[in-house]
Amino acid sequence: MKNAPDSTPMVIHVGREELVIKRRYEVTSIANDALIALWFITGSIMFFSEEWTTAGTWCFLIGSIELLIRPAIRLTRHLHLQRVHSRTLWSRSQAAPPTDGSQDY
Repeated sequence: MKNAPDSTPMVIHVGREELVIKRRYEVTSIANDALIALWFITGSIMFFSEEWTTAGTWCFLIGSIELLIRPAIRLTRHLHLQRVHSRTLWSRSQAAPPTDGSQDY
């Protein structure tokens, strides 16, 4: 079950459970991206005033920390789906788990 480098990754549908898992992580990723944007916009606006520079710096720091959350969401999603696929494949056969898609959430 190896994929050629240019081929489409193999997707095994576990059914409704896989769809629910993917949607949860996608919604979490979208919410995280929206929060990142809000922190950076707020911080940028605060930098127009000398009085708000420190608060703006904190907004940038929080936004930067949220950027670290993004790969954590993707890794957690990948591991979760791999566990689901492993359980399903184990019950059917001893095949290797599929590779994750290149979706950015």
